[in-house]
Amino acid sequence: MTCRLARELETNGIAVVADLLPAPLLAGMKGAFARRLRRQRFNDFDGYEKTEPYRHMVQDVLTLHQGFVDLALDPAVKEALRDYIGEPFALVEAKGWLSLPTRRDFHGWHGDAWYDQGMVTTIPREVKVGLYLTDVRSGAFCYVKSSHARQAPRPLPKEEAADLPADQILEVTGPAGTVILFDTTGIHRQAAPILEPRHAVFLNYHDPRVPLQAEDVAYYRYHPLLLNAAFLGGLSEEDRRILGFGDKTHYQEGFERAAAHGGFRWALSRTFDLKLRLAELGGRVAGRLRRLVGRRG
Repeated sequence: MTCRLARELETNGIAVVADLLPAPLLAGMKGAFARRLRRQRFNDFDGYEKTEPYRHMVQDVLTLHQGFVDLALDPAVKEALRDYIGEPFALVEAKGWLSLPTRRDFHGWHGDAWYDQGMVTTIPREVKVGLYLTDVRSGAFCYVKSSHARQAPRPLPKEEAADLPADQILEVTGPAGTVILFDTTGIHRQAAPILEPRHAVFLNYHDPRVPLQAEDVAYYRYHPLLLNAAFLGGLSEEDRRILGFGDKTHYQEGFERAAAHGGFRWALSRTFDLKLRLAELGGRVAGRLRRLVGRRG
């Protein structure tokens, strides 16, 4: 028998769960995610990545806290994915971001493109599990119910977006801990304006055997998951398969991402080198002064 969450995905393309995570676990996840957002990552300290003005991205959240692994392998989530996607579904991406307050409408209606539409004639199923780590009253996730599996996913032009049926749009506001499962072929977006910072994590599941679109291969988007060994006790054989243990389908040996912002990175690196040299010089000067004072004493 198909489970309730899978039935909602079949009918509406989306299912919302209010209380999937225990409060103490959620509190730890919120803290771990927020700490990663204190600074942009650089050199020997970690942090967020930034590729656009209005979002700070946190990659590889499965390394941050046990709760993110527990959510990825939650029995209710696995049952829904097993029924809806079928086996062998796998977790292929785990990341989140801080959405910054703005009145700019920067995130339009779309379905998530990920597979090679020249090689795949059907519409393969992909599900994301979203988790709010802050209370969300604005800038909420919005989904057009029953818009999934109707067309190959793509950005929606403004003239088509204007014709979306208002009575079918679900805006998912809610407290921290709200979990959303949705078929990514359905039309969705983050609403505007965003009046408060929003922390959210999204776990992405599909069949890893489906050929990927060229831009995701070039970017190495669906690289094998980065995991924290401390969080991997007691895994079942199915859990290991979902996390991709031993699966080299999308592994690229010696991958190096195409460089961007070369001049800026060079200037930043040289400035940091200068800072280290000045610190070293300051240490030597301070040491000589201490020895000089010691001799006079």
